[in-house]
Amino acid sequence: MRVFLTGVVCVGKTTVGAKLGGLLGCQFFDLDREIERFFGTSVERLRKRYLTPYSFRIEASKALKEIVSRGEDGQNCVIALPPSGLMDAYWRVVKSAKAAIVVLQDKPENILKRITFYDIDSRQIQKHLTEREKRLYLREIKGDMTYYGRTYKRATAVVDIAGLGPDDAAHRVRNVLIQK
Repeated sequence: MRVFLTGVVCVGKTTVGAKLGGLLGCQFFDLDREIERFFGTSVERLRKRYLTPYSFRIEASKALKEIVSRGEDGQNCVIALPPSGLMDAYWRVVKSAKAAIVVLQDKPENILKRITFYDIDSRQIQKHLTEREKRLYLREIKGDMTYYGRTYKRATAVVDIAGLGPDDAAHRVRNVLIQK
């Protein structure tokens, strides 16, 4: 079984995806990490090479295509996509692959608690948010949910993981997939 996971930033795609891969007995791929491996540079540095997010996604979709075209590990895997994973160049790869597409959803306040920051070389950095910054990030998370939500209608299933830890969230996703 091949499963694509998507959702807004910090919803839990990587953490839940890795757990889900273990439950399904298949390999897990985080597309951002695979893009960095494929191009030999960080996602942020690669993005800076392109004028628009669209042109970046055209180039980055090559890494997704490479995963999907692999032998058995590409046929049976869980792939965490970025929030834009069901848009343009990514979508062309995803829709051509026989796979379940799952959107992870959570409350914006829960996502804000998990927010992480990275430098230009994809190294995690610590950042303490002020109350004002928290309000701004919360507004941005809600805006992303609305913006990307239009493409999430293409998914096989939407799974609400609010209030669940990673293990329980992965089990919920697996149960939804079994029912489909």
